[in-house]
Amino acid sequence: MQLCRSIAAIRDAVAGFRAEGHSVGLVTTMGALHDGHMSLIAAAKRDHARVVATIFVNPTQFGDPADLDNYPRTEAADLAMLEAAGCDAVLIPRADEIYPEGCETIVETQNLAVRLHGAVRPGHFRGVATVVTKLFNITRPDAAYFGEKDYQQLQVIRRMTRDLHMGIEIHGVPTLREADGLAMSSRNVRLTPEDRIAALCLSRALDRAERVAAEGGSPRSIDDAIRACLADEPRATLTGLDIVAPESLAPLRQAPDAPLSEPIAIMISAQFGEVLLIDQREITP
Repeated sequence: MQLCRSIAAIRDAVAGFRAEGHSVGLVTTMGALHDGHMSLIAAAKRDHARVVATIFVNPTQFGDPADLDNYPRTEAADLAMLEAAGCDAVLIPRADEIYPEGCETIVETQNLAVRLHGAVRPGHFRGVATVVTKLFNITRPDAAYFGEKDYQQLQVIRRMTRDLHMGIEIHGVPTLREADGLAMSSRNVRLTPEDRIAALCLSRALDRAERVAAEGGSPRSIDDAIRACLADEPRATLTGLDIVAPESLAPLRQAPDAPLSEPIAIMISAQFGEVLLIDQREITP
């Protein structure tokens, strides 16, 4: 695996792959890697002869400086995981190369970025769209792979890629979960033992929502079931709950009290101590 710490180095690596006639899949990460990230690498390897990863803790997507400072950084372990997974090259750039002095250009989806979870985390998706555009331009992949757990992020990146005619295929990869149902996240390591147990209420709430939908429940009853499940966990503070149309994130067209008649995407965000976690599920009636 080639370790590249500059834009020039990763461009040379990708140029070498291209010269050999290989296609390239990209997985962008902020490090603190886990099996969920490795599922993205595996998906990219199934489709492409060469896989490139990036590790960059992007400062522009953090609203709280303390959250940026506390984000776990585990470079040695990350590199070992990527090499074992068969990654071909990894870029670990300096922040001042990604955002050089005087840098003023941003990328933003005007609608998707400011609603739903974007309203809870102002500027977050602008930071995501900007850095992903930079990483796309640096590595120039054929396709990129993102986890479905970050559902709104996935839709923002899909819309951005389409709107800017980037010519990169965007693939969503199903959320990988721990044995007890908790969605894998780099933030999980920051949970206290008590909050780690409490966080299971997220997957329980989504399971309950799926049961209510299967029993002919309405969007309103699904919303009520989720809120009741989270209210039963005193260590959880619900910060966002949205039930919307998949991909577009538009409001549902059906009546809120009628039995569910169209596919929905459920997105939940909740605070556990100092850690904000998200989870999601698509449900088809």
